[in-house]
Amino acid sequence: MQIWVGLGNPGAQYALNRHNVGFMALDTIADVHDFGPVQKKFQGWVQDGRIGTERVILLKPATFMNESGRAVGEAMRFYKLGTDAVTVFHDELDIAPHKVKVKVGGGTAGHNGLRSIEAHADADFRRVRLGIGHPGHKDRVLSYVLGNYAKAETDDLADMLGAVARAAPWLATGDDVRFMNDVALIQQG
Repeated sequence: MQIWVGLGNPGAQYALNRHNVGFMALDTIADVHDFGPVQKKFQGWVQDGRIGTERVILLKPATFMNESGRAVGEAMRFYKLGTDAVTVFHDELDIAPHKVKVKVGGGTAGHNGLRSIEAHADADFRRVRLGIGHPGHKDRVLSYVLGNYAKAETDDLADMLGAVARAAPWLATGDDVRFMNDVALIQQG
């Protein structure tokens, strides 16, 4: 069993924020792979399903980004899983918009959601880093991250989310390199 966590902030006003791309990724995966209904659990929203032969729990913390680790820690304890079973989908400033990279462990790069998860688990979880690009100056980061995707970006965003969902079986089996390659190929489409 695996827990896939999408990072974002709860509430309709945040739905299209760049910071909520983790929520968007999980919603797309749930749709493409016919996951079960949403349940309120672990201080968040949970959907249960299968990707290939793997059972996957999708978790969107309802605690706001800075407290995401509470929901993740609660789910890990309930299922008696370690961080090796956790994959976190999150926005990444240091990757070009709509590009996707995967890594295990590493720093938080100032991402409060990742920092919170590390505080409730450890740093050795897998991260699916969904590129949002950098606004160019550190003074503009907060408004950029909490800003909505521009209309001109929505097609590329939809392509990225669809590619992530379609390539998810490789992620479920632990083939991170094949997952990244397939996402890139699907996007070039």
